[in-house]
Amino acid sequence: MIKSFQESRIWRAVRITLQRRFNLHADKADEATVITSITKSAEFRGVNLWTLIFAIFIASIGLNVNSTAVIIGAMLISPLMGPIMGIGLGIGISDFDLLKKGSRNLLIATMISITTSTVYFLVTPLHDAQSELLARTTPSVWDVFIAFLGGLAGMVASTRREKSNVIPGVAIATALMPPLCTAGYGLANGNLLYFAGALYLYFINSIFICLSTFLIVRFLRYRKRRFEDKKYERKVSRYILLITIVTIVPSIYLAYRIVDKSIFENNARNFVRDAFNFNNTQVVNRSFVYHPQQKEINLLLIGAELADTTIGRIRDGMARYNLHHTQLVVRQGLNAKQEIDFSQIKASILEDVFRRDSSRQAHIPAAAPAPAPPDLTGELKALFPYCEYYAASPMVFRRPDSSSTDTCMVVMAGFSRKIKPAEKMKVQQWLKSRLSVDSVRLVIQ
Repeated sequence: MIKSFQESRIWRAVRITLQRRFNLHADKADEATVITSITKSAEFRGVNLWTLIFAIFIASIGLNVNSTAVIIGAMLISPLMGPIMGIGLGIGISDFDLLKKGSRNLLIATMISITTSTVYFLVTPLHDAQSELLARTTPSVWDVFIAFLGGLAGMVASTRREKSNVIPGVAIATALMPPLCTAGYGLANGNLLYFAGALYLYFINSIFICLSTFLIVRFLRYRKRRFEDKKYERKVSRYILLITIVTIVPSIYLAYRIVDKSIFENNARNFVRDAFNFNNTQVVNRSFVYHPQQKEINLLLIGAELADTTIGRIRDGMARYNLHHTQLVVRQGLNAKQEIDFSQIKASILEDVFRRDSSRQAHIPAAAPAPAPPDLTGELKALFPYCEYYAASPMVFRRPDSSSTDTCMVVMAGFSRKIKPAEKMKVQQWLKSRLSVDSVRLVIQ
């Protein structure tokens, strides 16, 4: 009994220590002050409106010139967090007026932001999509976590008496402005995929910041707004409940879809790496297709053909990688019925030949090979969806009538449709800018 008493004292001491350390009610600001501050920041007129426009221009320039520092600076001065937190607070305290105000101003801010960025990308002489811009075209599972955790941190900081540097950090982490600028880029260049993907990312960020704000408000037990007219109060409560359900249910579904897709692609990469590790057979190309009801792994192999029994055994092992209900499509050999693209195989082989040739020429001072080009697979897929493959390598050119040599970046690419001269020029100019080289020779297969 004495031992039990001592254990209870220890657990009580631990509980008291944890409560003291993690108590959010300590240093909490007055509720009326917090509500007034968030309500004021949710308004978009005068200073807030002009600040937003200037910040959008700065962020658009940063995305255009691929400058991370400029983008961070724009996010620091962005006032977009205000109406989103206003919506979450309005739901949390049943303030229908604040909810309507936040929603209205968020819609206005979104439209102004997209219009501003569209105007910029229409007049700018730089039309290439850089890596910072491409990163804002599709959401990932990390965007969900960052938005949710950032919203929690932002609301906790907003409810303190002593303000800190948390809010600027949250503005940088949640990255609300770059997706809006990317949406403007998509409109200015007629790329609806960019526009839709960027708005989807912006919607995800906004929803989860709003959700985290609501959770902190309820955790701190902010008093709900009361009305003298009880009938009107019940009506407002029903509206608030409906809006909460409409907000939370889609966010859970969207988060599940994003997480499930990320897990599938990671499992698929591990499966291909482990299961198709053969000495005489190589995976030339792979693609993962994700749909809720149908998932697919497409592989193109060259080298010694794998027997049907071997492929069947590989399929049986997909369950170990949690790839249930996933279809494995393997194309191999030189069978025309399988629609194997010979140029795709040739490009893979030539890429290795070019790399070896550059290595052999390393001892020639006048033609020192350039650094290996970066992996452009993701960017090419986003910019030119009809690009099926590419190979890039610096090559040394010699003239029979001269001993001089010249090194040039050669890019071989295959497209699913015929490329017009203007499109080829666009691809070549983008490669020249992206690879930071003086000249690029683009060979269309």
